Amino acid sequence: MQVLVVILNYRMPGLAIECLRSVKPEVSGLSGVRAVVVDNASGDGSAAQIKAAVREGGWSSWASVLAMDHNDGYAAGNNAAIRVALQQSQSPEYVLILNPDTLVHPGALGRLLAFMESHPEAGIAGPAIVGPDGELQCSAHNSPTPWTELDAASGAGLARRLGQGPVSPTPSAEAHPCQWVSGSCMLVRRQVFEQVGLLDEGYFLYYDEVDFCTRAGRAGWQCWYVPEARITHLEGSSTGIRQPRKRRAAYWYDSRRRFFVKTYGIGGLLLADVLWVIGRTILMARRLAGLAGNTRSDPAWFAWDLLGGDVKALFTGGLAGCRREAIE
Repeated sequence: MQVLVVILNYRMPGLAIECLRSVKPEVSGLSGVRAVVVDNASGDGSAAQIKAAVREGGWSSWASVLAMDHNDGYAAGNNAAIRVALQQSQSPEYVLILNPDTLVHPGALGRLLAFMESHPEAGIAGPAIVGPDGELQCSAHNSPTPWTELDAASGAGLARRLGQGPVSPTPSAEAHPCQWVSGSCMLVRRQVFEQVGLLDEGYFLYYDEVDFCTRAGRAGWQCWYVPEARITHLEGSSTGIRQPRKRRAAYWYDSRRRFFVKTYGIGGLLLADVLWVIGRTILMARRLAGLAGNTRSDPAWFAWDLLGGDVKALFTGGLAGCRREAIE
């Protein structure tokens, strides 16, 4: 069985090397597994450091480094390795997309592969994810909708009362289908890429795995959560998104906008924003009534960046481009 592990690095050579080190036992226990670390034009010597680690660790028989000239984002970086692999005469049967700030637990890849082999209807599978403190994190998600924006903004569980499950429910101990799994570790069957294409390079970072799983689902493939397989994820280490009150990068808002327009149309994005405003108004009223805490967890300038960016895109024609796929 041919399996390609793709690890995308950007200025995190130490973590990428440790991630590779955690993959080594999987390589030893399975046949046909190889890994490529794509360095996304880090410009800090990352590629050279990782190449040296591969050489010194004796990993050259199964691991390599692909250095990019430009950083065009998460989707483009992963696609660079996947595209080359799929064009080979012996292309991999599966591709494991793996973040550099992850550690693969012993046997995780084998369990994911065994699940996929016994479930031919499954096109994508993701493991259980634990944080650095060992706490189980949500990695099997429901698709974002305009109504889940109401839920997220209000914190009152309103979407659930309307029959919409939360985007990130409590992790389960049982394997089950879901609408998307975390892109920090995602095993994809080759036929899915052949049918729906690669990751959409119109996303620089975030929502790309949501989009990909959504496209796969529409093509008839199932997406599964497989908790028997586990990884540790130092979530946000590669992007800094979990830093409290830090202003969020513009590309997060661009990605949200692109996903909602592609999936629900321009009207769907505007409805999502209206429902977000209603939800946030409900939250403020609940706080005034003493029914909700006053803890502020939003990034700095969140409402301005979220709503202002969408209004600007609406009046400058920026929403039209969100409908188009950006896949070579």
